[in-house]
Amino acid sequence: MAETTIALYSHDSVGLGHARRNRALAHALAEQLPALTGTAVRGLLIAGHPDAGRDPLPEGWDWLILPGLTRGREGWTPRRLGLGAEHLRDLRGAVLTTALGALDPDLFIVDRHPFGIDGELLPALQLLRGRGTRVVLGLREVLDTPRVAAAEWGAIGGAEHVAGMLDAIWVYGDHRVYDPRSTGELPGPLARLAEPTGYISRGRPAARPRRSALPSPVPPRPFLLTVLGGGSDGADLARTALAARLPAGHRHLLVTGPQIPTAELEELHDLAAPGTTVVRTAPDVPELIAEAAAVVCMGGYNTVTELLATDTPALVVPRSQRRQEQPRRARALAAVGALDTGDAAQLTADDVTAWWARAVTARTPRTGLDLDGLALVPRLAAELLGRPAPAARPRRPRPEVHSHAV
Repeated sequence: MAETTIALYSHDSVGLGHARRNRALAHALAEQLPALTGTAVRGLLIAGHPDAGRDPLPEGWDWLILPGLTRGREGWTPRRLGLGAEHLRDLRGAVLTTALGALDPDLFIVDRHPFGIDGELLPALQLLRGRGTRVVLGLREVLDTPRVAAAEWGAIGGAEHVAGMLDAIWVYGDHRVYDPRSTGELPGPLARLAEPTGYISRGRPAARPRRSALPSPVPPRPFLLTVLGGGSDGADLARTALAARLPAGHRHLLVTGPQIPTAELEELHDLAAPGTTVVRTAPDVPELIAEAAAVVCMGGYNTVTELLATDTPALVVPRSQRRQEQPRRARALAAVGALDTGDAAQLTADDVTAWWARAVTARTPRTGLDLDGLALVPRLAAELLGRPAPAARPRRPRPEVHSHAV
């Protein structure tokens, strides 16, 4: 049986949202694409955080974890490796070019940063484009303010230059709720390549249970849930939620996320009142969201799309220090009645207490939203793979790999 090879890239400097989104796509492509193309499907997920590789992939898929980067005051810096930023970029770029050149994928899906961090993907992209690989840029539905987005496109050569390296852009959202083509976040050359997929919401794969998780995936009902996404910057929201009063008869579960600093996790354990449990991770957060009486959370793409697949009332308190992505998403979804939102700088424990008291008496139907991106993406991939590549040279034979014993 013929094979289709797919590679997906995410940089993962803060949190695991990019890798989790790509992992959901990998599962959907592995499950649905063979029936659409008549080929077996295998693939490689490239990520930049070691926690990403803990979650299982479909048969025939694997992880490639790059040495990590994080944002410092002066730009990108190594997360752990004792190299200068430029040396680490060169190392990551060399790994990417070598790995993608050897894999020779038919389809390459890049999450959020079309050329990677500081252009680390450019040599690999040029190689793959020359071989006829279809290249897709995958974007969450909100980037940032139009001014910030325009500056970011300009910094990597402008919209025309970026568009020339791509075959398509998949926007993982419902264009009736938020459309970056009309807000100006996607300039004309990029907007013309863009296809809204619907939210990557229904059908997301479960993560592997971890030893530090709850012994049971769902605590006794009724319970309230606070989730902080990856956890690297959610401690203030956690403190506010822990100080709120619970409705009668309800317990409270706080899932901090795996990236919360240990000192902050210990502080939250100390702040937790009777009836509240604090854990770093849980086996199946989407199941917890579905079973909760109400949820307080941040506004990251993955957490929000997981709650949109349920009818659980949600108070979304977005991060706003670095980017305006989360507040813009929360406001757009609040405008269509899908959730409530609050300002992190002004939210008090009394506000959360009052919201919980109201929320536990009702559910929030979200039936009008397009939540089926994981059903559409495989069809878009099949269509793209069936298209002749523009001005593509014949695919080169895969390079021979020689093993040298030492």
